[in-house]
Amino acid sequence: MTTRDDEPGSPAGSPGGSGSAVGGPSPLRPGRTAPDLALPRGPGDVVRLSEHAAGRPTLVLFFPLAFSPVCTEELCAVAEDLERWTDVDAAVVAVSVDSPFTVRRFAEETGVPYPVLSDFNREAVTAFGVRDDDYFGLRGVAYRSAFVLDAGLRVVWSWATADDAVLPDLEEVREAVRRAAL
Repeated sequence: MTTRDDEPGSPAGSPGGSGSAVGGPSPLRPGRTAPDLALPRGPGDVVRLSEHAAGRPTLVLFFPLAFSPVCTEELCAVAEDLERWTDVDAAVVAVSVDSPFTVRRFAEETGVPYPVLSDFNREAVTAFGVRDDDYFGLRGVAYRSAFVLDAGLRVVWSWATADDAVLPDLEEVREAVRRAAL
């Protein structure tokens, strides 16, 4: 499910894209302002979304769990793809519900050049409408999803899937980031 700022309507019948999704993700729709959350990337090391974005377009990636093969592939693919974004200065953050200790280790081991943040209290997955309460019997895990925000943290593009083996189309992500930079 992909939504853009020029598409009317609501993804998956979501009235506002917040809270726990029933039957699939209900991501924040384009035009909505993303919450300015502060999440740890390690114990005592908190990143506030607006400060990291610093007035730049921002890609926010949600992934189910650190160290799983598909999640590792996704974050590494995005890191490699960033080299192709030379025409736009954009910020990137990745978010999972793993502990701050786990996301720090995951970031170190994968070597991704952007912050990997812990949403251990499920504030972000709930606020962005991508909380999965039945992930192989686990509750409160993130649906794999991506949001492109403009300089004011307004959602200009969103993508989410209930199929954890599917990755976002990085060409679509790049194009959305470029549009957000205009």
